[in-house]
Order: sequence, then C-alpha cells, then structure tokens
Amino acid sequence: MKLHRLATSIRTFTLLAALAVASVGTATPRELVSVDGDNVNMRAGPSKRSEVLWRLGSGYPLKVLQRKGSWLRVVDFENDKGWVARSLTSSTPHTIVKSSRANLRSGPGTRYRVLGQARYGDVFQVLEKRKSWVRVQGEDDRKAWIARKLLWGG
Repeated sequence: MKLHRLATSIRTFTLLAALAVASVGTATPRELVSVDGDNVNMRAGPSKRSEVLWRLGSGYPLKVLQRKGSWLRVVDFENDKGWVARSLTSSTPHTIVKSSRANLRSGPGTRYRVLGQARYGDVFQVLEKRKSWVRVQGEDDRKAWIARKLLWGG
C-alpha cells in the first residue's frame, strides 16, 4: 500500500514538474509597440464606441497586456491602461523619458559631451541599445545617447 502511494506521488510530481517546465518554455515576454500616427485614442474598451481615455502622440511606447480581435490592451510608462486599435501601432521601437530630465550625450557614457537635455515624457525612436545606454533619435532627427535607467520602453 505504501509503495503504491509512493509511486502515485512520484507520477504526480513528475507530471507537475513537466507542466512547470512546459509553461516556462512557452511563456512570452510582454510585447512592446509604439503609436503609429498622431492623436491616437486610448480607449476604455476594445471598441470605437468606448470612452476615449487619452490621446497618444506618434511613437508613444506601450506594453501589450492582451489581444482581443483587432484591439490591444496596453499599459504606458505611467501605468495607465487602456485599449488601442492594433492597426494604429507599430513594432518600431520607441522609448520615453521617465525622469524629470535626461542628458543627451554624444556617446554611451558619462564621459561623453552633453548635447542637450530631454524632459519627462519626451519620446525618442530607439536606434541601438547597450548595457546601460540607448542611442535615440528625436523628432528633429538628432541622434544622441541616454542612460537606460532614465527611460521606459523600447
């Protein structure tokens, strides 16, 4: 009798372990998208009839939480959640400044010259990533490096 319970326990443990490994293998990281257009509506629900919560500008980065038909449930860098039409998003990586100010530098490090400053909420296209730095391009086509810890998305 004890041997039977032990065998059953071992089979149960093996099954649970296999399920755990399988779920880890199929887990997908949250997808990032960016707004493709100006004044794109973030809505309360997945419908054109749903209340407009926010209007988002071009390049604004969003993290995808859920898909429902042609809609994406998303969250932004301020943890605001809503729905956007999938057709109004792009996979082109963008990032947004999450600190009050961020130095724009000529290279990926604090020893490089400061070219200017970005402010909270400024959006940039991501060109390249390094361990602690991101090379970005602004609306004016200027390129610079920003410390990764000062950014969200991309």
